[in-house]
Amino acid sequence: MTNRTYSVTKIDLRRFLLSKQALLGMEQPPVPDPLHMVRKLECVQLDPVSVVERNQHLVLAARIPGYDPKQLDDLLAEGTVFEYFANAACVIPIEDFPMFEPTRVRIQSKVAESLEQLGLVVDAVIEQLKSEGPLPSRAFQSEKRVHGYWDNKTPKTKETSLALNLLLDSGVIRVVRRNRTERYFDITERTLSTDVLKKTKAMDEATARALLIEKYLRAYRVFDPRDARFGWQKLTAAERREEIENRVASGSVTPLQIDGVKRQYYMLTEDLEELEKFVHGDSYGDTENPGGIIFLPPLDNLLWSRDRIKDLFDFDYKWEIYTPRAKRKYGPYAMPILCEDRLIGRMDPQIDRKNEVLIVRLLQLEPWVEKTTELRSSLREALEKFARFNGAKDIQVEKSDVKMKL
Repeated sequence: MTNRTYSVTKIDLRRFLLSKQALLGMEQPPVPDPLHMVRKLECVQLDPVSVVERNQHLVLAARIPGYDPKQLDDLLAEGTVFEYFANAACVIPIEDFPMFEPTRVRIQSKVAESLEQLGLVVDAVIEQLKSEGPLPSRAFQSEKRVHGYWDNKTPKTKETSLALNLLLDSGVIRVVRRNRTERYFDITERTLSTDVLKKTKAMDEATARALLIEKYLRAYRVFDPRDARFGWQKLTAAERREEIENRVASGSVTPLQIDGVKRQYYMLTEDLEELEKFVHGDSYGDTENPGGIIFLPPLDNLLWSRDRIKDLFDFDYKWEIYTPRAKRKYGPYAMPILCEDRLIGRMDPQIDRKNEVLIVRLLQLEPWVEKTTELRSSLREALEKFARFNGAKDIQVEKSDVKMKL
């Protein structure tokens, strides 16, 4: 164990990072296992945007050959994963449920006043779930509209839906299954195993804080304490620095000196042995799919830190879905294109579900990329695979700087 700075090139470090993210060639376990992958990644981010398939399924499909979205829905119904706030709203292995208890308690305090204002509506929702659950939002009747999470000036949200959202955020209820886009809710306490409940009730704040930080460090692998989401809890900048400094002093975290990178990054000391395999050139040639193309969704785990992407991959990335249309440069759902260990461009897709067509609004490569015959072939194969996964039979490319037959 050492707390000395470790010097490494950005090439070796990004290859290590891609390997830990199961993206350095397609990871192919004997039986494709989404639960294994969620555990490997620590969590997978949820998102309701449906320009193409939703983020959580795109993340897993990028890593698991033959992945079917129903597999993740089945894990939720089986109770081996749960949904809650980590990096954002995420799918998380159920064994990690106890460490989020202080987070739930903090949110309960935050939303208590809002729940109190809803009064009898909250009581009615809970009683209906107790007697009839699991239930979807549409099972709760309400004529009154209130200001919900996404409403602007005009109240548009059913008060029962707001009650469900507040109870969900505070952990009183949880999503226990999904029928594609529709969520089914039930009372949290009666949907957990005795073992998980026991560990949850015994969880103290200090232990949870440490466990969450360790989970965050494993999820990121190469991390920067300036990240406001550090540890997935409300920590000040000083507290984040202290957490890292303490771990450096104990030897569990190692500072990195990355060739050509000014920003200070760190990694788990236990990962140094694996990193050194890339430094010495022992690992990179053994990947299953070294020349393959992977389209990464905007909220892919690899992309959580935009600064890290810029520093290690020399790639500027911004998700433009919330950027005004006139100011968009690449498109609302532009997905970075990963080829081997480089991010080589962007693909902005949209699915015409009625006509079963994948519309590629933009396919653009970085200026330095050589458009070889092999690369064109790989791009074509990747687009065809992406289309099949999204239920499209045809592909229509509207704008591209790569000429290829589809």
